[in-house]
Amino acid sequence: MAKGASLSGFPEWLPSERVVEQRVIDTLRKVFELNGFIGIETRAVEPGSSLLKKGETSKEIYLLSRLQEVGQENDTPVEDRLGLHFDLTVPLSRYVVEHANDLAFPFKRWQIQKVWRGERPQEGRFREFVQADIDVIGNGELPDHYEVELPLVMVSALEALREFGLPKATVHANNRKLSEGFYRGLGLNDIEGVLREIDKLDKIGADEVAKLLVGECGASEAQAAACLELANLTAANGAELAERFDALCAAHGIATDSDAYVLARQGLDTLAMIVDEAARIRPGSVIADLKIARGLDYYTGSVYETFLDGAASLGSICSGGRYDNLASQGNRKYPGVGLSIGLSRLVSYMLHTAGAKASRISPAAVLVAVWNEEDRAASNEIAGRLRARGIATDVAPTAAKLGKQIKYADKLGIPYVWFPADRSDPEAVDEVKNIVTGDQEPADAKSWEPDTLVARQTVEIQGVEAA
Repeated sequence: MAKGASLSGFPEWLPSERVVEQRVIDTLRKVFELNGFIGIETRAVEPGSSLLKKGETSKEIYLLSRLQEVGQENDTPVEDRLGLHFDLTVPLSRYVVEHANDLAFPFKRWQIQKVWRGERPQEGRFREFVQADIDVIGNGELPDHYEVELPLVMVSALEALREFGLPKATVHANNRKLSEGFYRGLGLNDIEGVLREIDKLDKIGADEVAKLLVGECGASEAQAAACLELANLTAANGAELAERFDALCAAHGIATDSDAYVLARQGLDTLAMIVDEAARIRPGSVIADLKIARGLDYYTGSVYETFLDGAASLGSICSGGRYDNLASQGNRKYPGVGLSIGLSRLVSYMLHTAGAKASRISPAAVLVAVWNEEDRAASNEIAGRLRARGIATDVAPTAAKLGKQIKYADKLGIPYVWFPADRSDPEAVDEVKNIVTGDQEPADAKSWEPDTLVARQTVEIQGVEAA
């Protein structure tokens, strides 16, 4: 949590922390665009009817009211009110439908934007936060190969963030068809309920999940045990995964000619393809993990959760999956697959655990001193010449004593202080001082160049500079 935040769950980064966040955003955008994704921004407000499509409870949505409506909110159903979006997927589905005639499909988009979610704030979990999403939306159909591409792009993006102190990230993948087919083969009917409870495995453990499956989903103890067996199934590759899954089905009497098995096998084949293809391109980046459930009911195929090595307490920092029914217009469907990074959680981790910090607060490389207020125009002219050449420059706020002006530059981390020449002396020239090294030299605003390493604003990780 940012220091001094007056409202729990609503972080306000200090200037030095904001520099880190901005560098992270710039890095992600660069990777996304390198892979052909197009940036968009959607409005912050959506109708309640759209927000509820994702299966979230109305308690998590921040609803909007005007002053003249205060006291009358309860008379209007949530579906008919406006609320702040709690993710970027629901707005994307609406955006695609509204602009379908103007978009090229498959539509690959990246989006980095704030969202609001009314859940209990805790360490690394906020009520107002930034998400970084990538999605691919098809028109009518969407090839399965995007279910490999998307997690690999996210792995590349997270790999690029390792320079800011982020540990190695691994995507854990499963497929909802695989899970649903197996559960139906066991004779379970409350599939969504079972998925929601299995999704809690890492949080509450197998024993508690088994109790919930029996008490909340109507499973017998034997069915609950079988669900946990599936969740614990692991394999090194697609072929081994298929072999172990078939053995598990045989052990629980799920016939290979049943509709349930056919559905499960569709999901398994896609998952095997994802794991094997990802291993060929970037070994170890994507693994099969059959306890990944993603409790939201709109996922229809692959689902993903991403974890950082040695940061188990942080939980999943990037999640998503395939959805075939979220966006539609008449008989036309717009299937999609996407992943979302909880960017604010990552920034909080980088700042408070990895030790990321900005090398300086101000982006300016030069502070032009002001000898007296009558000469401020001369200082502004020098700053203008430097800026015109792409050198970030500030001008001293007051004509204070020179020592105070240098101290001001040092507090902001500005490495150079520029001393205008005495205009009354025709022989005098401008000089610039590197206040880090103490070196001072004559300089001309038309040609002087700062040392690149000194001038650039960087992020450091416990004393190690990030390029």
